[in-house]
Amino acid sequence: MTPPIVTQHSGISVVRDDLFKGGTKARFLPVLFENADEVVYASPAEGGAQTALAHTAAALGKQATIFVAKRAKPHNRALEAKRVGAKVMQVSPGYLTVVQARAREYCNRTGATLAPFGVNLPAAIERIAEAARMTGLKPDEVWCASGSGVLARGLAKAWPNARRHVVEVGRALSPQEVAGATIHKAGIDFSKALKEEPPFPSCPHYDAKAWRICKARHGAGLVLFWNVTGPAQP
Repeated sequence: MTPPIVTQHSGISVVRDDLFKGGTKARFLPVLFENADEVVYASPAEGGAQTALAHTAAALGKQATIFVAKRAKPHNRALEAKRVGAKVMQVSPGYLTVVQARAREYCNRTGATLAPFGVNLPAAIERIAEAARMTGLKPDEVWCASGSGVLARGLAKAWPNARRHVVEVGRALSPQEVAGATIHKAGIDFSKALKEEPPFPSCPHYDAKAWRICKARHGAGLVLFWNVTGPAQP
């Protein structure tokens, strides 16, 4: 596994997985392709998993298929996924429940493998923990954005004694889903991009919202922020 790159910003150690092709999710998504040639994902329009899956499939010479709400102008995430080889299936009406139903129907019809929402995989926790340990750091405090809680649980496995904080971006999370981390509200809907840009490439729908809160509320000692991915590159 490629060790994460860490840079310093405002006195905080930032894991720069925006520099890892596909972002943090691409560190564990290859497990989905171990017994599959095509993996399908039902994605929110702004979701980073669609580009992570697309880059993973391209690197392995396999097929990613993304189901996403139809829009007059496709989101840059969908455009990036298509550019690197994913099949992008636009669904109307674009409610996420409908998008997910269409993805399930496609898999039932074709035999393709359906990735779980949020790519919540058992293997993800250990892969993330392994990547975290490879930084060689022992942070006193750890921050990340959280949608499904997978990243938070992986970081808890790597650094169980650190003060851990997550910024809830999307649905409400339980303490169990984030391994007991302190939960902060992003204060802005997932679908809305944050205009304020961090000093490193960061997803405006996701990590950038967590960075803003981390910078304002972090404690003392070695503070680490995990940047999952950068903005889409259509």
